[in-house]
Amino acid sequence: MPETAISELLRPASPCTVVIFGAAGDLTKRKLIPALYNLKSNGLLPREFAVVGVTRKPKSHEQFREEMSQDIHDFATVRVDERLWKELRDALYYQSGEFTDPEVYAQLATLLNEVAATHRTGGNILFYLAVPPNLFGEIVRRLADVGLVREEHGAWRRVIIEKPFGHDLESAHALNVELAAILREEQIYRIDHYLGKETVQNIMVFRFANGLYEPIWNRRYIDHVQIKVAETVGAEDRGNYYDKAGVLRDMIQNHMFQLMALVAMEPPSSFAADAVRDEKVKVLKSIRPMLPEQVLRDTVRGQYGPGEINGEQAPSYRSEPKVSPTSNTETYAAMKLQVENWRWAGVPFYLRSGKRLARRDTEIMIQFRRPPLLLFEGEDIDHIDPNRLLIHIQPDEGIEFLVKAKQPGPVVRLTTVKLAFNYRDFGGASAATGYERLLHDSMIGDGTLFHRADMVEAAWKIATPMLDVWQTIPPRDFPNYPAGSNGPATADALMQRDGRAWWNHA
Repeated sequence: MPETAISELLRPASPCTVVIFGAAGDLTKRKLIPALYNLKSNGLLPREFAVVGVTRKPKSHEQFREEMSQDIHDFATVRVDERLWKELRDALYYQSGEFTDPEVYAQLATLLNEVAATHRTGGNILFYLAVPPNLFGEIVRRLADVGLVREEHGAWRRVIIEKPFGHDLESAHALNVELAAILREEQIYRIDHYLGKETVQNIMVFRFANGLYEPIWNRRYIDHVQIKVAETVGAEDRGNYYDKAGVLRDMIQNHMFQLMALVAMEPPSSFAADAVRDEKVKVLKSIRPMLPEQVLRDTVRGQYGPGEINGEQAPSYRSEPKVSPTSNTETYAAMKLQVENWRWAGVPFYLRSGKRLARRDTEIMIQFRRPPLLLFEGEDIDHIDPNRLLIHIQPDEGIEFLVKAKQPGPVVRLTTVKLAFNYRDFGGASAATGYERLLHDSMIGDGTLFHRADMVEAAWKIATPMLDVWQTIPPRDFPNYPAGSNGPATADALMQRDGRAWWNHA
């Protein structure tokens, strides 16, 4: 979207203070502060605005401002306007202390009162918990103890929590119960940065604003759907976290299930947050949890060994830093899911995601049913590729529709033609971190792009049976795909059994 159009389509947020727990982490300097700067440069932050960073290490407000000033010049997605940055810099504050120390929260409450008076924020506060998940409940309880999540005198209080939202169904339910005892659901914003991507947001518009596609968006015309999230990177410095999570928890259960829900959902009654989320929950609830024998048949897991990516040697997963040398954590997973409702019955959804694959690529491929061949009898045509709709999410954002056309000449020869657009075609795209829309929505109280409690639990009901079987039956063949490949051979066999193949876009 052109920068000049952003402020025309979105209203500025109301006055508020953003409190970032874990402000010393990479997320803050690489994503959150650059995103806030981008919002400010596009006129979407109020003048009555402040940021309070909370971390363990003692430092002054000025030291925090200096650190953020260095970081913004390293990680900003656009050229930094020093005048604008100074306005934001002067609104940065800092609170140090252990997240488990009650005194820290008393001091924070005092600081927030001072900040509210100085910057006229009206007492509106957005708490961003950029911390390990075991601290979510602890921090919210401590905030409640000093009255910081209580909404009164017309002020709002909201809490953003990062994934993972639990590590299985039981823990996710326990976290939801713990948060619900303190906060209303409308105060909780479970953030998923994938839903901030422009192409993901465009899926609903593409489906419901075009009369061409919605009538054929069903089992009568669609053969199957593939969703892929492929990464060339490995565990890198996330070994401690990743070795406990794996790709199913880290990528599929949250990001990919949400992509699937956007593709499969029914038209909502409006674009209001709960209307959209109601339809997404219905999709997830239409996927019947697998029995153990189904897990063994319809899922595949893998772990990368040594290999070569872009001409460089890549180590095995078990050789990565902070990873067990005998780890059985999956770095690749593929599965076949069935959405058992009237629109999609009999249309399989194939999902796959992995690390250290041949190329970085996130896309959705909708394959339509093949046309009959009788019309082309006698024309030496014994096969017609089906039409495919490709929604590219990253690294290039755009949409392609692959159709058949006749090559010029006296003989009927078919060729594939791409009807395509890229977001670059809209002109100067606004460089972004992916967090701008999500931060802005949380400030204006729009929860459309955030997970709701029932969505989280519905997704875990699908994933947990897989995790249970995988834990019960350890893999015998890890590592089973080389770095730089497209994944394990068993994933190809999963598709071949159905007479299909993975779509690998050239």
